[in-house]
Amino acid sequence: MNTYNTTERTTARLVPNDRLNAITSLIGEGAVFEGSFHSKDDLGIKVDGQLIGGIVFENGGAIHIGPTGLVENTTVEADYIFIEGKVKGNVIARKSLEISGSATVLGDVVYDALIDIHPRARLRGKIDYRGDLDSTL
Repeated sequence: MNTYNTTERTTARLVPNDRLNAITSLIGEGAVFEGSFHSKDDLGIKVDGQLIGGIVFENGGAIHIGPTGLVENTTVEADYIFIEGKVKGNVIARKSLEISGSATVLGDVVYDALIDIHPRARLRGKIDYRGDLDSTL
């Protein structure tokens, strides 16, 4: 059963809709979860509440930090990451990272392929591209 509500979601430009629609794990608004979420499988999670700890998908993975979501003291790592809420920690996106205009990121951002930072997004930290720079020069 898909618990992800697509009617309240801002349309992502870089993170494929099929990846966001396939998310089945949810930390609901008002909930507080302390601990780390880790998987070797290609899964997805949406955070509308508060997560104190990390989220790491070793292979694949989609992470959506919703507008009311707060993830802190953490590393957030997956192929696809869409941030509308707040992240206090480091973000690592292997395929695409999108930071919406409602988002705040306090920490370093690392991406391998695509990044989109919307107008009004707030970011304090270093942005580092890990892809091949030689092919673009």
